[in-house]
Amino acid sequence: MSNSDYRDWDRVYREYPLEELPWELGKPRRNLVDLVESSQIKPGEALDICCGAGTNPIYLAQKGFAVTALDISRKAIEIAKQKTSRARVEIQFVLGNFVTLPFKDAEFNFVLDMGCFHHVTIDDRKPFIEGICRVLKPAEGKYLLICFSDKNGLGWNHFSKEQLVDYFSRQFVFLSVEHFGSVEADGFRRYFYSILMQRRNKPYFEGHLRNIF
Repeated sequence: MSNSDYRDWDRVYREYPLEELPWELGKPRRNLVDLVESSQIKPGEALDICCGAGTNPIYLAQKGFAVTALDISRKAIEIAKQKTSRARVEIQFVLGNFVTLPFKDAEFNFVLDMGCFHHVTIDDRKPFIEGICRVLKPAEGKYLLICFSDKNGLGWNHFSKEQLVDYFSRQFVFLSVEHFGSVEADGFRRYFYSILMQRRNKPYFEGHLRNIF
């Protein structure tokens, strides 16, 4: 990820009101809320790797998680810190790159990826996935991936179910899968996969896994 990526995202958060950014819903993602409220994701050390304006990490902190939130935009973190102060919760914010996560091995019980993976370049996908796996606790660490579906049309960052299995199933066990459409802040309906995964004790290398969808 280059310095221009940092500048581009900073410019987005400086030039556009949050209500015009389609991924900034102003409320936590329903998928995340459902999993927390049903105790499929339990309070612990949590990392949001693309925190944006901070809505999702604030929700997690309010639910008893010890939250670290990372973003590449200094302006987004500035906005998120202001919102966190108003919410009267504590969150550790980190300005950084989601491909080379600046955290210790097995540091987190839960990693939230709300729209991060579909911004990872093709060449960086393998190290990105390895990084997520590395910072999660073995056997118990959970990862919630929400990414673009190929139902949106062809695109380098629109994924089929087969692609997602190929990318993630060697390091993770798939716990639940949802395919859904959402009308975003800009009025367009977009389609996503929401997949809750759990880190394996050891990577799985014994051939191609059966499609679980």
